[in-house]
Amino acid sequence: MCLKPYKNQIICADATEFLKGLPVSCIDLCVTSPPYDALRRYDGKAWLAFEQIAQGLFRCIKPGGVIVWVIGDQTKNGNESGTSFRHALYFKELGFNLFDTMIYLKPPRGAVGNNKAYWQSFEYMFVFSKGMPKTIHLLKDRANKESRHGDTGTKRLYDGELKGVKRSGYDKIGRRTNVWTYYTGNGHSSSDKIAHRHPAIFPEKLAEDHILSWSNKGDIVYDPFMGSGTTAKMCLLHERIFIGTEINPDYCAITQARLKPYLDASTRH
Repeated sequence: MCLKPYKNQIICADATEFLKGLPVSCIDLCVTSPPYDALRRYDGKAWLAFEQIAQGLFRCIKPGGVIVWVIGDQTKNGNESGTSFRHALYFKELGFNLFDTMIYLKPPRGAVGNNKAYWQSFEYMFVFSKGMPKTIHLLKDRANKESRHGDTGTKRLYDGELKGVKRSGYDKIGRRTNVWTYYTGNGHSSSDKIAHRHPAIFPEKLAEDHILSWSNKGDIVYDPFMGSGTTAKMCLLHERIFIGTEINPDYCAITQARLKPYLDASTRH
């Protein structure tokens, strides 16, 4: 089956069924934030098909491909669901590597989680890979407190012997930590007003940073829960090819309207 009909398209469909029809090993990167813990209802129903989605992704992700799975946990009666951990462990059971457990830090904006506990201000960004990631472009925008040239020193070996070593230096700007901070809400997550008609968008910069980190121009990037189209927009701006599924027709309409100017611009080039 050819991917051509799906390239840069939003398919209004259940991702569980859609994945069954895709070729084996056809996706380079998946960036998504799934609905979880019945916190929202989609097309009149809560999303319950996690295991089928995960199995479909394992089948369709290329060797060396990556999944970025942005997820939190519901707190009910003082008890966190632990859904994030269950998802992570299931991906590992399928055969994915848990390449990195990253944190999406959100400065507090309102009551979240359990008001009797410390303020909840983060979600997990699990980075799964099928083997070692084939593409790694680490973002470097963190100022080092000290920069220095490399030098030499000694290292004590297990048997007590001293061995001469050469230590690398530190540039003025270094790679990021795995805790990324993004402001959320109107005026922060997206400048596209139509995107905010969706109840749970994630920041454009978050999607952009992961797309730049784990893919190359021309790669296929899939979002099984396209929502307001954030992943798709960032793909178009950075010359990646997106495929998106969304089960809710209203959200499909939002995404199509939001992406139209960017799709038009991409076809002109």
